[in-house]
Amino acid sequence: MTLFHFFNCAILTFGPHAVYYSATPLSEYDTLGTSIKAALVYLGTALVKLVCLATFLKVSENDSFDPYQELLKALIGFIDVAGLYFALTQLTHRNISQNHKYQAVGLGWAFADSVLHRLAPLWVGARGLEFTWDFILQGLEANANLVLSISLAALGSLMWLRKNKPKTLIPIIYACAGIVATMPSITRSAAHLLFLAYGSKDHLCFYLRKGLGWHFPKVVGFELFTSLVMAFISWQLFSACQRPSS
Repeated sequence: MTLFHFFNCAILTFGPHAVYYSATPLSEYDTLGTSIKAALVYLGTALVKLVCLATFLKVSENDSFDPYQELLKALIGFIDVAGLYFALTQLTHRNISQNHKYQAVGLGWAFADSVLHRLAPLWVGARGLEFTWDFILQGLEANANLVLSISLAALGSLMWLRKNKPKTLIPIIYACAGIVATMPSITRSAAHLLFLAYGSKDHLCFYLRKGLGWHFPKVVGFELFTSLVMAFISWQLFSACQRPSS
């Protein structure tokens, strides 16, 4: 029963990445190499973030809410944007369209994030004797992160790769990219990374749980809702930039 629960949670966490790759034209254009390169860039970015977190953040003994420390975490979180910029613009890709490139990069980025932040908690916790909904919710959270990662990659593609975009949409694109980039810092703690270094068990969320007193199911519901909203906005912006200018 314990292994059955683990496999169910693992499929819910990592299965949508494989489904997305096989159900979209990404598999037809053989973009697996691009996704793997993006995943490696994410791992390097996560290592830089971990070093910055361990260097500049103070470990609070009473687990109090420190706005300065949380702002610093959010700023460190923007290292992801730099890593995504490198993955989209500096890596050598096959001769694929911009549409397929950002999807492949976002998919590899999200998969590496799920492996790094959720595989160890699943292996340690989901095989326990006592059933808990937290790991199912964690799988749903991974799905929300997949949508957000692809949305951020789409916005990054518009910012850095597309030259002939309408000038009226440029502020909206940058504003949406900033919202999507800071969303992980709003909904979850930097302890996702510190879990790897210090073995912290509080790896779920911080701002919404500590700041507003939300429980994990409510946080996951918020993540799913906001990821769908931002995906719709990103899709609309991407479609608007692809229309021929009049």
